[in-house]
Amino acid sequence: MRQLQWLYDRFLEDTTRSAMVWHDRLFSYGWLLERVECWHQRFAAENLGSNAVVALEGDYSPEVVAALLALIDTKAVVVPLTASVSAHREEFLEIAEVQFVISFLEDPEGHLVRRTDVKPVKELTRTVIARDHPGLVLFSSGSTGRSKAALHDFVPLLEKFGVRRQSLVSLTFLLLDHIGGINTLFYVLSNCGRLVTVQTRTPDDICAAIEKHRVELLPTSPTFLNLLLLAEATSRYDLTSLKRVTYGTEVMPPATLQRIHEAIPTAELLQTYGLSEVGILRSKSRSSDSLWLKVGGEGFETKVQDGTLWIRAKSAMLGYLNAPSPFDADGWMNTGDAVEVDGDYLRILGRKSEMINVGGLKVYPAEVEDVLAQMPNVKDVAVTAESHPLTGQIVVARFNLRAEESPTDLKRRMREFCRQRLATYKIPAKIEVTDREQYSGRFKKMRRKL
Repeated sequence: MRQLQWLYDRFLEDTTRSAMVWHDRLFSYGWLLERVECWHQRFAAENLGSNAVVALEGDYSPEVVAALLALIDTKAVVVPLTASVSAHREEFLEIAEVQFVISFLEDPEGHLVRRTDVKPVKELTRTVIARDHPGLVLFSSGSTGRSKAALHDFVPLLEKFGVRRQSLVSLTFLLLDHIGGINTLFYVLSNCGRLVTVQTRTPDDICAAIEKHRVELLPTSPTFLNLLLLAEATSRYDLTSLKRVTYGTEVMPPATLQRIHEAIPTAELLQTYGLSEVGILRSKSRSSDSLWLKVGGEGFETKVQDGTLWIRAKSAMLGYLNAPSPFDADGWMNTGDAVEVDGDYLRILGRKSEMINVGGLKVYPAEVEDVLAQMPNVKDVAVTAESHPLTGQIVVARFNLRAEESPTDLKRRMREFCRQRLATYKIPAKIEVTDREQYSGRFKKMRRKL
Protein backbone atom coordinates (compact mmCIF):
# COMPACT_ATOMS: atom_id res chain seq x y z
CA MET A 1 0.00 0.00 0.00
CA ARG A 2 1.24 3.48 -0.80
CA GLN A 3 2.36 5.79 1.99
CA LEU A 4 -0.53 8.22 1.39
CA GLN A 5 -3.27 5.72 0.55
CA TRP A 6 -5.36 7.02 3.46
CA LEU A 7 -5.29 10.46 1.85
CA TYR A 8 -6.14 9.15 -1.63
CA ASP A 9 -9.09 7.24 -0.17
CA ARG A 10 -10.51 10.60 0.92
CA PHE A 11 -9.92 12.07 -2.54
CA LEU A 12 -11.91 9.16 -4.00
CA GLU A 13 -14.98 10.10 -1.96
CA ASP A 14 -15.70 12.80 -4.61
CA THR A 15 -13.20 13.00 -7.44
CA THR A 16 -15.14 15.86 -9.10
CA ARG A 17 -14.61 18.14 -6.12
CA SER A 18 -12.20 21.06 -6.70
CA ALA A 19 -8.88 20.56 -4.96
CA MET A 20 -7.04 23.63 -6.23
CA VAL A 21 -7.46 26.95 -7.99
CA TRP A 22 -4.42 27.96 -10.02
CA HIS A 23 -4.37 30.88 -12.47
CA ASP A 24 -8.16 30.96 -11.91
CA ARG A 25 -8.48 27.38 -13.25
CA LEU A 26 -10.07 24.60 -11.20
CA PHE A 27 -8.29 21.27 -10.70
CA SER A 28 -10.27 18.38 -9.22
CA TYR A 29 -9.23 15.69 -6.77
CA GLY A 30 -9.61 13.21 -9.63
CA TRP A 31 -7.11 15.21 -11.70
CA LEU A 32 -4.72 15.25 -8.74
CA LEU A 33 -4.91 11.46 -8.39
CA GLU A 34 -4.17 11.03 -12.10
CA ARG A 35 -1.14 13.32 -11.93
CA VAL A 36 0.24 11.53 -8.86
CA GLU A 37 0.14 8.31 -10.90
CA CYS A 38 1.89 10.05 -13.82
CA TRP A 39 4.63 11.21 -11.48
CA HIS A 40 5.14 7.67 -10.22
CA GLN A 41 5.70 6.59 -13.81
CA ARG A 42 8.08 9.51 -14.41
CA PHE A 43 10.12 8.60 -11.34
CA ALA A 44 10.40 5.00 -12.55
CA ALA A 45 11.61 6.23 -15.95
CA GLU A 46 14.21 8.47 -14.27
CA ASN A 47 15.36 5.61 -11.97
CA LEU A 48 14.42 7.80 -9.04
CA GLY A 49 14.12 4.98 -6.58
CA SER A 50 12.92 4.69 -3.01
CA ASN A 51 14.58 6.88 -0.36
CA ALA A 52 16.29 9.29 -2.78
CA VAL A 53 16.99 12.83 -1.55
CA VAL A 54 15.05 15.10 -3.90
CA ALA A 55 14.86 18.90 -4.07
CA LEU A 56 11.47 20.14 -5.26
CA GLU A 57 11.81 23.71 -6.51
CA GLY A 58 8.69 25.79 -7.06
CA ASP A 59 5.76 27.62 -5.53
CA TYR A 60 2.29 26.14 -5.09
CA SER A 61 0.92 24.75 -8.36
CA PRO A 62 -1.13 21.61 -9.08
CA GLU A 63 1.90 19.88 -10.63
CA VAL A 64 4.16 20.73 -7.69
CA VAL A 65 1.58 19.36 -5.24
CA ALA A 66 1.14 16.16 -7.29
CA ALA A 67 4.91 15.69 -7.48
CA LEU A 68 5.24 16.22 -3.73
CA LEU A 69 2.59 13.59 -2.96
CA ALA A 70 4.26 11.11 -5.32
CA LEU A 71 7.65 11.76 -3.70
CA ILE A 72 6.20 11.00 -0.28
CA ASP A 73 4.77 7.76 -1.70
CA THR A 74 8.22 6.95 -3.08
CA LYS A 75 9.60 7.46 0.43
CA ALA A 76 11.92 10.17 -0.80
CA VAL A 77 13.57 12.71 1.49
CA VAL A 78 11.95 15.86 0.09
CA VAL A 79 13.73 19.23 0.16
CA PRO A 80 11.16 21.91 -0.89
CA LEU A 81 12.78 25.14 -2.12
CA THR A 82 11.13 28.33 -3.38
CA ALA A 83 12.45 31.38 -5.21
CA SER A 84 12.64 33.20 -1.85
CA VAL A 85 15.82 31.24 -0.99
CA SER A 86 17.45 31.44 -4.41
CA ALA A 87 20.51 33.22 -2.97
CA HIS A 88 21.21 30.16 -0.81
CA ARG A 89 20.20 27.49 -3.34
CA GLU A 90 23.59 25.85 -3.89
CA GLU A 91 24.39 25.92 -0.18
CA PHE A 92 21.06 24.26 0.68
CA LEU A 93 21.46 21.57 -1.99
CA GLU A 94 24.89 20.73 -0.57
CA ILE A 95 23.74 20.64 3.07
CA ALA A 96 20.78 18.36 2.24
CA GLU A 97 22.95 16.05 0.07
CA VAL A 98 20.42 16.30 -2.78
CA GLN A 99 20.56 13.53 -5.41
CA PHE A 100 17.80 14.79 -7.73
CA VAL A 101 16.49 18.29 -8.45
CA ILE A 102 12.97 18.71 -9.86
CA SER A 103 12.54 22.35 -10.78
CA PHE A 104 9.35 24.22 -11.68
CA LEU A 105 10.83 27.67 -11.14
CA GLU A 106 11.18 28.54 -14.83
CA ASP A 107 7.88 26.98 -15.96
CA PRO A 108 5.22 25.99 -13.37
CA GLU A 109 3.51 23.72 -15.92
CA GLY A 110 6.73 22.13 -17.10
CA HIS A 111 9.72 20.87 -15.16
CA LEU A 112 13.35 19.87 -15.32
CA VAL A 113 14.79 16.82 -13.58
CA ARG A 114 18.51 16.86 -12.86
CA ARG A 115 20.56 14.13 -11.27
CA THR A 116 23.59 14.99 -9.12
CA ASP A 117 26.56 12.82 -8.23
CA VAL A 118 25.92 13.15 -4.50
CA LYS A 119 25.57 10.16 -2.20
CA PRO A 120 23.97 10.84 1.21
CA VAL A 121 26.40 10.04 4.02
CA LYS A 122 25.06 12.08 6.95
CA GLU A 123 23.93 9.92 9.85
CA LEU A 124 20.51 11.54 10.21
CA THR A 125 19.70 11.11 6.53
CA ARG A 126 20.81 7.51 6.67
CA THR A 127 18.48 7.04 9.69
CA VAL A 128 15.40 8.06 7.66
CA ILE A 129 16.50 5.86 4.77
CA ALA A 130 17.01 2.90 7.11
CA ARG A 131 13.45 3.37 8.44
CA ASP A 132 12.17 3.20 4.85
CA HIS A 133 10.13 6.35 5.56
CA PRO A 134 9.72 9.55 3.56
CA GLY A 135 11.60 12.55 4.96
CA LEU A 136 11.35 16.32 4.86
CA VAL A 137 14.12 18.93 5.07
CA LEU A 138 13.10 22.47 6.04
CA PHE A 139 15.51 25.38 6.25
CA SER A 140 14.94 28.08 8.85
CA SER A 141 14.44 31.64 7.64
CA GLY A 142 17.81 32.73 8.97
CA SER A 143 16.25 36.02 10.12
CA THR A 144 18.60 36.11 13.13
CA GLY A 145 21.57 34.16 11.74
CA ARG A 146 22.61 31.18 9.60
CA SER A 147 19.83 28.94 8.24
CA LYS A 148 19.55 25.53 9.89
CA ALA A 149 18.37 22.42 8.06
CA ALA A 150 15.75 20.50 10.07
CA LEU A 151 15.31 16.87 9.00
CA HIS A 152 11.92 15.28 9.72
CA ASP A 153 10.59 11.79 9.40
CA PHE A 154 7.47 12.65 7.36
CA VAL A 155 5.39 9.83 8.92
CA PRO A 156 4.86 11.30 12.43
CA LEU A 157 4.58 14.78 10.94
CA LEU A 158 1.54 13.67 8.92
CA GLU A 159 -0.17 11.59 11.62
CA LYS A 160 -2.24 14.46 13.02
CA PHE A 161 -3.98 14.90 9.66
CA GLY A 162 -5.64 11.51 10.08
CA VAL A 163 -8.31 13.24 12.19
CA ARG A 164 -11.02 14.81 10.00
CA ARG A 165 -11.64 18.49 10.64
CA GLN A 166 -13.49 21.37 8.98
CA SER A 167 -13.25 21.56 5.19
CA LEU A 168 -12.26 25.10 4.14
CA VAL A 169 -11.33 27.13 1.09
CA SER A 170 -7.83 28.29 2.00
CA LEU A 171 -5.34 30.68 0.45
CA THR A 172 -1.80 29.32 0.02
CA PHE A 173 0.01 32.29 1.51
CA LEU A 174 2.77 30.58 3.51
CA LEU A 175 5.40 29.09 1.21
CA LEU A 176 5.84 25.39 0.55
CA ASP A 177 9.35 25.38 2.08
CA HIS A 178 7.95 26.60 5.40
CA ILE A 179 6.44 24.38 8.13
CA GLY A 180 3.31 26.57 8.01
CA GLY A 181 2.97 26.05 4.27
CA ILE A 182 3.28 22.27 4.63
CA ASN A 183 0.73 22.37 7.45
CA THR A 184 -1.76 24.38 5.33
CA LEU A 185 -1.37 22.02 2.38
CA PHE A 186 -2.10 18.83 4.30
CA TYR A 187 -4.80 20.38 6.48
CA VAL A 188 -6.74 21.39 3.36
CA LEU A 189 -6.14 18.19 1.37
CA SER A 190 -6.85 15.86 4.29
CA ASN A 191 -10.23 17.55 4.76
CA CYS A 192 -10.98 17.70 1.01
CA GLY A 193 -11.01 21.48 1.04
CA ARG A 194 -9.83 23.79 -1.73
CA LEU A 195 -6.44 25.47 -2.10
CA VAL A 196 -6.49 28.88 -3.78
CA THR A 197 -3.03 29.73 -5.09
CA VAL A 198 -1.58 33.15 -5.81
CA GLN A 199 1.36 34.06 -8.04
CA THR A 200 2.28 37.21 -6.11
CA ARG A 201 1.66 38.10 -2.49
CA THR A 202 0.84 41.80 -2.61
CA PRO A 203 -2.03 43.11 -0.44
CA ASP A 204 -4.22 43.80 -3.48
CA ASP A 205 -3.55 40.43 -5.12
CA ILE A 206 -4.31 38.56 -1.90
CA CYS A 207 -7.53 40.49 -1.28
CA ALA A 208 -8.63 40.11 -4.90
CA ALA A 209 -8.16 36.32 -4.66
CA ILE A 210 -10.12 36.21 -1.39
CA GLU A 211 -13.00 38.14 -2.95
CA LYS A 212 -13.06 36.23 -6.26
CA HIS A 213 -12.80 32.71 -4.86
CA ARG A 214 -14.66 33.28 -1.56
CA VAL A 215 -11.66 32.24 0.52
CA GLU A 216 -12.54 31.17 4.07
CA LEU A 217 -9.08 30.72 5.63
CA LEU A 218 -6.11 33.08 5.35
CA PRO A 219 -2.95 31.76 7.06
CA THR A 220 -0.41 34.59 7.18
CA SER A 221 2.03 36.61 9.29
CA PRO A 222 1.70 39.77 11.40
CA THR A 223 4.09 41.54 9.00
CA PHE A 224 1.77 40.90 6.05
CA LEU A 225 -1.33 41.93 8.02
CA ASN A 226 0.40 45.21 8.77
CA LEU A 227 1.14 45.67 5.05
CA LEU A 228 -2.52 44.94 4.35
CA LEU A 229 -3.54 47.74 6.70
CA LEU A 230 -0.97 50.18 5.32
CA ALA A 231 -2.25 49.56 1.78
CA GLU A 232 -5.86 50.02 3.00
CA ALA A 233 -6.69 47.01 0.83
CA THR A 234 -9.34 45.69 3.21
CA SER A 235 -11.60 48.63 2.29
CA ARG A 236 -11.37 47.96 -1.46
CA TYR A 237 -12.44 44.31 -1.51
CA ASP A 238 -15.23 42.13 -0.16
CA LEU A 239 -13.58 39.95 2.49
CA THR A 240 -16.76 38.77 4.19
CA SER A 241 -16.14 35.17 3.09
CA LEU A 242 -13.22 34.93 5.53
CA LYS A 243 -14.12 32.76 8.49
CA ARG A 244 -10.64 32.62 9.99
CA VAL A 245 -7.37 34.51 9.77
CA THR A 246 -4.45 32.71 11.37
CA TYR A 247 -1.18 34.43 12.15
CA GLY A 248 2.15 33.19 13.43
CA THR A 249 5.92 32.99 12.71
CA GLU A 250 6.60 36.14 14.79
CA VAL A 251 5.16 38.27 17.61
CA MET A 252 1.94 40.11 16.72
CA PRO A 253 1.97 43.82 17.69
CA PRO A 254 -1.14 44.57 19.79
CA ALA A 255 -1.98 47.65 17.73
CA THR A 256 -1.88 45.63 14.49
CA LEU A 257 -4.13 42.96 16.00
CA GLN A 258 -6.68 45.53 17.11
CA ARG A 259 -6.70 47.25 13.73
CA ILE A 260 -7.06 44.02 11.72
CA HIS A 261 -9.85 42.92 14.08
CA GLU A 262 -11.69 46.15 13.24
CA ALA A 263 -10.89 45.90 9.51
CA ILE A 264 -12.13 42.27 9.13
CA PRO A 265 -14.77 41.97 11.88
CA THR A 266 -16.42 38.86 10.40
CA ALA A 267 -13.29 36.69 10.70
CA GLU A 268 -12.05 34.85 13.78
CA LEU A 269 -8.42 35.83 14.42
CA LEU A 270 -6.39 32.87 15.65
CA GLN A 271 -2.78 32.96 16.74
CA THR A 272 -0.85 29.86 15.72
CA TYR A 273 2.39 28.52 17.11
CA GLY A 274 4.89 26.18 15.57
CA LEU A 275 8.53 25.65 14.75
CA SER A 276 10.36 23.94 11.91
CA GLU A 277 11.85 21.65 14.55
CA VAL A 278 8.61 20.31 16.07
CA GLY A 279 5.73 21.09 13.69
CA ILE A 280 2.59 23.17 14.25
CA LEU A 281 0.82 22.85 17.60
CA ARG A 282 -2.94 23.12 17.98
CA SER A 283 -3.79 26.52 19.42
CA LYS A 284 -6.71 28.50 20.76
CA SER A 285 -6.73 32.27 21.23
CA ARG A 286 -8.57 33.66 24.25
CA SER A 287 -10.46 35.92 21.81
CA SER A 288 -9.94 37.45 18.37
CA ASP A 289 -8.48 40.62 19.89
CA SER A 290 -6.30 38.84 22.47
CA LEU A 291 -2.66 37.77 22.27
CA TRP A 292 -3.15 35.14 24.98
CA LEU A 293 -3.39 31.60 23.63
CA LYS A 294 -3.38 27.94 24.61
CA VAL A 295 -0.99 25.66 22.74
CA GLY A 296 -0.56 21.90 22.69
CA GLY A 297 -2.76 19.18 21.30
CA GLU A 298 -2.28 15.45 20.86
CA GLY A 299 1.38 14.54 20.45
CA PHE A 300 2.68 17.74 22.08
CA GLU A 301 3.76 18.59 25.63
CA THR A 302 4.68 22.08 26.83
CA LYS A 303 6.24 23.57 29.94
CA VAL A 304 7.60 26.95 30.98
CA GLN A 305 10.99 27.17 32.68
CA ASP A 306 12.53 30.49 33.73
CA GLY A 307 10.00 32.32 31.58
CA THR A 308 10.87 30.33 28.45
CA LEU A 309 8.63 27.92 26.54
CA TRP A 310 9.82 24.31 26.13
CA ILE A 311 8.19 21.74 23.84
CA ARG A 312 8.36 17.97 23.52
CA ALA A 313 6.68 16.60 20.38
CA LYS A 314 5.98 13.25 18.81
CA SER A 315 6.45 14.97 15.43
CA ALA A 316 9.81 16.51 16.38
CA MET A 317 12.56 16.51 13.79
CA LEU A 318 15.35 13.96 13.97
CA GLY A 319 17.83 16.82 14.20
CA TYR A 320 19.70 19.44 12.20
CA LEU A 321 21.84 18.43 9.25
CA ASN A 322 24.23 21.31 9.90
CA ALA A 323 24.05 22.07 13.62
CA PRO A 324 23.98 20.29 17.01
CA SER A 325 20.67 18.90 18.26
CA PRO A 326 18.57 21.38 20.29
CA PHE A 327 16.85 18.61 22.30
CA ASP A 328 17.83 17.58 25.80
CA ALA A 329 18.20 13.97 26.92
CA ASP A 330 14.45 13.71 27.57
CA GLY A 331 13.44 15.11 24.18
CA TRP A 332 12.53 18.63 25.32
CA MET A 333 13.43 21.63 23.17
CA ASN A 334 14.01 25.13 24.49
CA THR A 335 12.15 27.26 21.93
CA GLY A 336 13.98 30.41 22.97
CA ASP A 337 10.63 32.20 23.19
CA ALA A 338 10.03 34.25 26.32
CA VAL A 339 6.45 33.95 27.58
CA GLU A 340 4.10 35.20 30.26
CA VAL A 341 1.67 32.73 31.85
CA ASP A 342 -1.93 33.24 32.94
CA GLY A 343 -3.42 29.91 33.99
CA ASP A 344 -3.60 27.74 30.85
CA TYR A 345 -2.83 30.68 28.58
CA LEU A 346 0.50 31.99 27.31
CA ARG A 347 1.56 35.28 25.77
CA ILE A 348 4.61 35.25 23.51
CA LEU A 349 6.94 38.17 24.28
CA GLY A 350 9.66 37.46 21.75
CA ARG A 351 12.87 35.55 21.18
CA LYS A 352 15.29 35.77 24.10
CA SER A 353 18.09 35.92 21.54
CA GLU A 354 16.62 39.22 20.28
CA MET A 355 16.12 40.69 23.75
CA ILE A 356 18.02 43.93 24.33
CA ASN A 357 19.83 44.35 27.66
CA VAL A 358 20.05 48.02 28.62
CA GLY A 359 22.06 48.23 31.83
CA GLY A 360 20.49 44.98 33.07
CA LEU A 361 16.95 45.95 32.06
CA LYS A 362 15.12 43.81 29.47
CA VAL A 363 13.68 45.26 26.28
CA TYR A 364 11.71 43.14 23.80
CA PRO A 365 11.89 44.61 20.27
CA ALA A 366 8.26 43.80 19.44
CA GLU A 367 6.98 45.93 22.34
CA VAL A 368 8.92 48.98 21.15
CA GLU A 369 8.01 48.37 17.49
CA ASP A 370 4.33 48.28 18.41
CA VAL A 371 4.55 51.82 19.84
CA LEU A 372 6.75 53.26 17.09
CA ALA A 373 4.53 51.84 14.35
CA GLN A 374 1.67 54.02 15.65
CA MET A 375 3.60 57.22 14.94
CA PRO A 376 2.48 59.39 12.02
CA ASN A 377 4.56 58.97 8.84
CA VAL A 378 5.90 55.53 9.87
CA LYS A 379 5.46 52.81 7.26
CA ASP A 380 7.49 50.11 9.03
CA VAL A 381 10.05 49.86 11.82
CA ALA A 382 12.48 47.27 13.15
CA VAL A 383 14.12 47.50 16.56
CA THR A 384 17.45 45.94 17.38
CA ALA A 385 20.44 46.31 19.72
CA GLU A 386 23.80 47.99 19.42
CA SER A 387 26.74 47.61 21.79
CA HIS A 388 27.44 50.50 24.16
CA PRO A 389 30.41 50.94 26.58
CA LEU A 390 28.28 52.19 29.48
CA THR A 391 24.97 50.29 29.33
CA GLY A 392 26.13 47.18 27.47
CA GLN A 393 23.51 47.74 24.77
CA ILE A 394 21.25 50.50 23.49
CA VAL A 395 17.97 50.33 21.59
CA VAL A 396 18.18 51.19 17.89
CA ALA A 397 15.14 51.80 15.67
CA ARG A 398 15.32 51.47 11.87
CA PHE A 399 12.43 53.24 10.12
CA ASN A 400 10.74 53.07 6.74
CA LEU A 401 8.88 56.36 6.27
CA ARG A 402 5.84 57.24 4.17
CA ALA A 403 7.26 60.68 3.30
CA GLU A 404 10.74 62.17 3.54
CA GLU A 405 11.66 63.57 6.95
CA SER A 406 14.98 64.62 8.47
CA PRO A 407 16.45 62.20 11.05
CA THR A 408 16.71 65.09 13.51
CA ASP A 409 12.98 65.88 13.28
CA LEU A 410 12.07 62.18 13.38
CA LYS A 411 14.15 61.54 16.50
CA ARG A 412 12.71 64.56 18.31
CA ARG A 413 9.16 63.57 17.37
CA MET A 414 9.81 59.95 18.37
CA ARG A 415 11.00 60.92 21.85
CA GLU A 416 7.94 63.07 22.42
CA PHE A 417 5.64 60.30 21.19
CA CYS A 418 7.28 57.62 23.37
CA ARG A 419 7.59 59.67 26.57
CA GLN A 420 4.12 58.66 27.85
CA ARG A 421 4.10 55.23 26.22
CA LEU A 422 7.44 53.59 27.04
CA ALA A 423 9.84 53.46 29.96
CA THR A 424 12.84 55.75 29.35
CA TYR A 425 15.29 52.87 28.85
CA LYS A 426 13.06 51.38 26.11
CA ILE A 427 13.04 54.56 24.00
CA PRO A 428 15.49 54.16 21.12
CA ALA A 429 18.74 56.02 21.69
CA LYS A 430 19.63 55.84 18.01
CA ILE A 431 17.56 55.85 14.82
CA GLU A 432 18.19 54.98 11.19
CA VAL A 433 16.07 55.57 8.08
CA THR A 434 16.09 53.09 5.21
CA ASP A 435 14.32 52.59 1.88
CA ARG A 436 14.89 48.82 1.95
CA GLU A 437 12.13 46.42 2.96
CA GLN A 438 12.57 45.05 6.46
CA TYR A 439 10.90 41.70 5.97
CA SER A 440 11.93 38.48 4.27
CA GLY A 441 10.36 36.62 1.35
CA ARG A 442 8.42 34.72 4.02
CA PHE A 443 6.94 38.04 5.28
CA LYS A 444 8.81 37.86 8.57
CA LYS A 445 10.41 40.86 10.25
CA MET A 446 14.19 41.09 9.73
CA ARG A 447 15.90 42.72 12.69
CA ARG A 448 19.49 41.88 11.79
CA LYS A 449 21.64 44.47 10.03
CA LEU A 450 20.45 44.94 6.43
